[in-house]
Amino acid sequence: MAGVSDLAAQPATPRTDTLRVAGLQQRVEVLRDRWGIPHIYAQNEHDLFFAQGYSAARDRAFQFEMWRRQATGTMAEVIGRRELERDQGARLFKYRGSLEADFANYHPRGAAIIGAFVEGINAYVDEAARNPALVPAELRMLGIKPGRWTPDVVISRHQGLLGNIGEELANGRFVAKYGAALLQKVQWFHPGPAPKVDLDPMIDPAGLDAPILALYDAFRAPMRFQPSDLQTAYRGDTAAYRRLATIDSLADEDIRWNQRRDIGSNNWVVAGSRTLSGRALMANDPHRAIAAPSLRYFVHLNAPGWNVIGGGEPVIPGVSIGHNEYGAWGLTVFGTDGEDLYVYRTNPANPAQYQYRGAWETMRTITESIPVKGERPATVALRYTRHGPVVYEDTARHLAYVVRAAWLEPGGAPYMASLRMDQAKTWEEFRAACNYSNIPGENMVWADVKGNIGWQAVGIAPIRRNSSGLVPVPGDGRFDWSGYLPIIEKPHAYNPPEGYIGTANNNLTPESYPHRDAIGWSWADPYRFARIAEVLGSGRRVSMMDMMRLQTDYTSIASRGLVPMLAALPASNAATERARQSLLAWDNVLDKNSVAAGIYEAWYRQLTTGVTTIVVPAPARAAARFVSTKRVIEWLTSPGGEFGPNPGATRDSLLLAALDGAVAELTQRYGPDMSGWAWGQYHHAMLQHPMSGALNAEQRKRFEVGPWPRGGDGNTVGATGGGENQTSGASFRYIVEANDWDSSVGANTPGQSGDVDSPHYRDLFELWKNDRYFPVKYSRPAVEGVTELKIVMAPAR
Repeated sequence: MAGVSDLAAQPATPRTDTLRVAGLQQRVEVLRDRWGIPHIYAQNEHDLFFAQGYSAARDRAFQFEMWRRQATGTMAEVIGRRELERDQGARLFKYRGSLEADFANYHPRGAAIIGAFVEGINAYVDEAARNPALVPAELRMLGIKPGRWTPDVVISRHQGLLGNIGEELANGRFVAKYGAALLQKVQWFHPGPAPKVDLDPMIDPAGLDAPILALYDAFRAPMRFQPSDLQTAYRGDTAAYRRLATIDSLADEDIRWNQRRDIGSNNWVVAGSRTLSGRALMANDPHRAIAAPSLRYFVHLNAPGWNVIGGGEPVIPGVSIGHNEYGAWGLTVFGTDGEDLYVYRTNPANPAQYQYRGAWETMRTITESIPVKGERPATVALRYTRHGPVVYEDTARHLAYVVRAAWLEPGGAPYMASLRMDQAKTWEEFRAACNYSNIPGENMVWADVKGNIGWQAVGIAPIRRNSSGLVPVPGDGRFDWSGYLPIIEKPHAYNPPEGYIGTANNNLTPESYPHRDAIGWSWADPYRFARIAEVLGSGRRVSMMDMMRLQTDYTSIASRGLVPMLAALPASNAATERARQSLLAWDNVLDKNSVAAGIYEAWYRQLTTGVTTIVVPAPARAAARFVSTKRVIEWLTSPGGEFGPNPGATRDSLLLAALDGAVAELTQRYGPDMSGWAWGQYHHAMLQHPMSGALNAEQRKRFEVGPWPRGGDGNTVGATGGGENQTSGASFRYIVEANDWDSSVGANTPGQSGDVDSPHYRDLFELWKNDRYFPVKYSRPAVEGVTELKIVMAPAR
């Protein structure tokens, strides 16, 4: 049940450590609270971000080094040839524009802030070079030390939520084989009339089956290690690695495919007129991959002109989700398509030339040398057209494929424009800051001390006059973008009459919106949003506790559309009939201890397979395996001609056959006693580390966190996915009551630290696994009341 942890007794006088750090201008105090949050008090802006970089790098040194190597394309130097494709992709997609223009987009003093942040990181790196005890365990296992950063590493795009290029190619392949009509039927493209997804005659359908996005996918893929990568003493056995690698691969595939639709996030703001306290509320729980260490990191930044607290990715300066003295803000993904796959004809006499508007243009080529462990450096040729990086060249068909990426424009680094939001004092200033937020496409919500609430969609949005952006198009000039829509013109609202604003990656854009050609087509199923609206729209005044309960709510709106179909369908099999009766008596809450919830989830899986078998022709089923829940419910609610001459009877037979299959599966796995079929019996959270598959059993136990039974699924507000292991969801949560800042609460699993030997590596998992929160203090007296360690950072003599 949602709630806040009790405060353990604090030491009468927290320990004080003093550090002499070269590069600081004045004394800085860092108060570490009992949950591991650094509250940084500096006397100037430079030292504030210097201390943030230093503190975060020291807490998350392994993540920082992996980020640096992925950003610079130097993983093969550590791992060997297996990572060469990743490094080539990283260099191919490196931002090569003006750093000055890029930094200025994030903040008027962006270059100075990023520079100070990097100086702080390098201060830690230099210390680790002198003191091996500061090198994290993972890097010791790899036999390396942290490397020094440069400002361009901070603005790498490799880990952002960037666009839909994978979907675009998959859609193109689907249309090439099975036709545009079937794609429209299987997918839920909206809002507005159905988009055009036919392939242009210039596109060679057979050519789309080539490994076109191999470099892009390698550049974006999460890091996974093998036993041979590690020092001998830490290596796991090959059989265990292969088993875990298969599981990881399937999980990664699900995440890649569904990240824009299902990983999602929730946020909402409630006006002061609708709360018990009369103060506005903001709640946010972004959903991304769940792993150890945590993706996000809480920090408090206090200096002249700055007093902001909240979370973000540790390698990024500032705060992405949080509050200052004036307002609070949060984010969820908004459907913005900033990528296109362009296909060119190349010159048979000169493959380095491509056709554009009837003439041959020559690709620009950059040659780079990539260090490879155990080998001589590899030389790679990186090619570019006027539209962007060449990801694949089909010399047999005389074709070249290019990714046109809006995120390669200045200002395309993920979340960096949060620096402007961190200093906003009013809704108007917050919207002005949002106008610089290019990546990702987000729903930004705002709640302020005056009780106001607002919503502004952000993200750089290409204007497509001649295509939907859902399938590959020729790069010959006919499908060029017509510039970008000013972000401030994207959908927004301020103090709506409902008294609340909620977003859950669902479509909020009306069909009458005038800039439809700059808005995406792929959105989340509507069920999380429907539950949020059901609770917030009840007319009842709400409290902080209500917000905690809603963030961890496991009510299944989707099941309300499916289970009633069983009402008049008694089963002939006794066990199936007991399962049917259990479902009909169920409260539709996917509690981890609920037997009915366990039956429902097994039934839903069988049902999805069955309905897809009926609706989708056999050759296309594998490509249509991620059909949305909304489509499944629509097909069953109003079965069409695919269900045969008597669609209703066929549907009813399918409902019972799927339940028979679910009962048989659960019986085989857990025995005939239904009391052992609870949802948490086979739905759990085991937080894996990037090195999990490579480690021996003893080390794996140190680094992994869990398992623990979980409730919910991918369509509940408390989103935990539909798989047996929760690989995505809300690892980070934050709830804020404007102008009562010390009442804020948060969650961040498994902990603030990435150091496996730190008490803060896994301490927050105990709260998170039971859907509980810890206090996030803001005022100096409140922070001092929960401080466990005071660090004084002084300039080196």
